[in-house]
Order: sequence, then structure tokens, then C-alpha cells
Amino acid sequence: MNQSNLKLPLFILRATIAIFFLVWGFEKFVDPETTVAIWKSFYMIDNLPVAAAYSIGALQIAVVACFFFGILKFWSYGFLMVIHALSTLSTYEQLLSPYEGNHHLFVAAIPALGALIALFLLRDEDTLFTLSRRRRSLN
Repeated sequence: MNQSNLKLPLFILRATIAIFFLVWGFEKFVDPETTVAIWKSFYMIDNLPVAAAYSIGALQIAVVACFFFGILKFWSYGFLMVIHALSTLSTYEQLLSPYEGNHHLFVAAIPALGALIALFLLRDEDTLFTLSRRRRSLN
């Protein structure tokens, strides 16, 4: 597949990953108590203030917007990749016991992480519908 044939698949990957993360970003505004409970359960942070959930949500939505529009690719793609990797690792107990309760839902994080890694590695080829000035000036 030549580089021009990669543009549409990479955009589809970027757009669908953005949707995936926007759900979690908006959840922090719709149901901040869930964020507090998640941080207590998976990150061992007790008493996360609800205001912090809003701040985390705002940061996540801002990064996802940069990611979706291809702005600061190294940082936005990299940030989502690293944060998602850490989040996925924090659920290792659920990943190691996928058939207990609803743990199999946690397995969905693994292909999402793979997609983020692939997109990060191919970020310079991901140019369709981006606002990245550096890449646009080279075309």
C-alpha cells in the first residue's frame, strides 16, 4: 500500500479513536461521581474532588480535539497512547480474569491501545483532514 492509500484508513482510525475517548471525556461532566469511583478503584486515589473530574474531563476533551484535528501529533497522539496504556495496565486484574463478571469488557482496551500505537507510529503519514501546519507545508 503506498502512502496516499494510507490517508483514508488512518483518518478512519483517528476519527473512531477520538469518538472512543470523547465518550470517556464527556462522562466526567455527565457523571463525575463515576470518575471519582474509577480513580479510587483503579488508581488508588481516595477522595478525588468532583471539580478534579471536571478538570480531567476538560483536559481529555482538549487533547482529543488536538488528536482529531492532527494538531501537535507527537504530543496529542503520544499523550493519549501513554495515558491509555497506563489505564489499561491498571486493569490487569480484570484482564487476567476476563470471564469473571463483566471483565471481558476490559479486553476492548487492548485493541484500542494497539490502534493508538499504530497511529502514533504512522502519525507523519496521517494527513487527511488535519490542521497540522508542518505536514501541510511539505505537501
